[in-house]
Order: sequence, then C-alpha cells, then structure tokens
Amino acid sequence: MTGRMEGKVVLVTGAARGQGRSHAVRLAQEGADVVAVDLCAGIDTVVGKYPPATREDLDETVALVEKLDRRVVARVADVRDQAALDGAVADGIAELGRLDGVVANAGIASYGRAWELDETTWQDMLDVNLTGVWHTAKAAIPHLIEGERGGAMVFTSSIGGFKGIQRVGHYVSAKHGVVGLMRNLANELAPYRVRVNTVHPTNVDTHMIQNPGTWGMFAPGDPEPTQEKAIPGFTSLNALEIPWIESVDVSNAVLFLLSDEARYITGATLPVDAGAAVK
Repeated sequence: MTGRMEGKVVLVTGAARGQGRSHAVRLAQEGADVVAVDLCAGIDTVVGKYPPATREDLDETVALVEKLDRRVVARVADVRDQAALDGAVADGIAELGRLDGVVANAGIASYGRAWELDETTWQDMLDVNLTGVWHTAKAAIPHLIEGERGGAMVFTSSIGGFKGIQRVGHYVSAKHGVVGLMRNLANELAPYRVRVNTVHPTNVDTHMIQNPGTWGMFAPGDPEPTQEKAIPGFTSLNALEIPWIESVDVSNAVLFLLSDEARYITGATLPVDAGAAVK
C-alpha cells in the first residue's frame, strides 16, 4: 500500500536525525507533509554522553523529505519551551494549511543509579522526555480540534515505559509518565475523534545507544566499553536474538498508528521491542 498519509500534515519533534528523521521520511514516503522540529543543540547533562543533533542534521532531514516531493517546514525549537513550540506549529500550519498528526519523539538519555542522580540530571530528563511531550500535545491539540477532521498523536515511550531498567530510573519514570499522559488524552480527545497512542521500542540503532555511556551499561565493569563488547548485553534484553532494532521498524509502527488503518485504535501501548517486554 502507498499513499496512506496522502494530503495530511504531521508534526514530528526530534526530527533532525535518528528515529525522528526516520519518522519524517517514512511519513513523507506515504504522502505526508511534515513540520519538523528539533533543538539542534546540546543539553548540559547529556553533552559528553553522545553528540547533539545539529542544524545541519535538520537540514538533511528537510532535504530527504523534499527529495520525496513532499513539503516540509523545519524549525529549531526546544520542547521545554512552550512558546517556541507553539510558534513552530503555527508556522507549519500557516505554510502547509492544516495539521492532522503528531509524533512526540524528542528525547534524551543519561545514566546513573536513581539515588545518585543529581537534581539537574533528573529534572532535565523529565523536562524533555515527559513535559516536552505535554508541551507538544498542548501546541498541537487546539489545531487538531479546530480542524474538525479528527487526527492522531503518537508518543514515543520505551520498553522502559513497561518495566524498570537499571541505571535509567529517571528515564523509566518519564517514559511511564508518557503512558499515563497518553491514556488520559485518549479519553479527553475521543469526543473530537483524535486518537492517542504510544510506541515502545527496545534499543534502537541511533546515537542514543551507540556511544560509550550506553555500551558501558551493557558491558558493566569494563573500563573501556565498545559496541562489540556490549552486543551480548544488548541482545540479552530481547526475546528475539538481536541486539537492537532499526529506526524504520519504529517508523512503520508510527505510520500505522497515524493512518486510517488504525482508525479505531486509541489508548494503546504498542511494543516494537523484539519481545523485550515479555522476557
């Protein structure tokens, strides 16, 4: 099937690279125009763990969408900043004419035992990975309602939205919170025919896991962790014998949930996790 998003406009946060870029491109392949938002800068508690996305990364996402003959409006905005998000969404609608879907994908990762995390590391995680999703929803929902066409939102949670994972208690807390927010909005927005769901990936082959900090989590005790050393640990997390999935695997799930094929699916938690949640 092709054209499943024909004529629709979708907001994607964290769109400069990784899963966000993959979502933007996959939706464009199916006919969507895209409002692409990214911070394109580092956050102090994350800098040094893996490199931040850049404006050049966001420009590359724009080029990939335009190569598919789809329109794209790209804005640098921080999901922690409601006014900036509101402006990005307004700019996108002014140029593209409507809003039909939302992918609240922007997120960060950092590491540490829960009781040893400093206040800033904890707060940054919640501000981006939970409050940022709420901000994205707040920026988009009035436009979805005013359009009177229904719509759909997909929030990126994690296998950490289902269960605890050591050394990422702040991440797990935020991702559980995303599920609660999704379930509440699914009820509040049902009268407007706006559906809300979450996707729950296992580790995805992006900058967020391909770095020494994450490798160290999966090769504990090794003073010089590498990807190769970490692969057995990554693989042990999943029921299927793979270390990680690809961004497009998550994008295909996002596409399904945004499309009319999922027209009666709301309030759902969809694992894309190689069986990690049941292991």
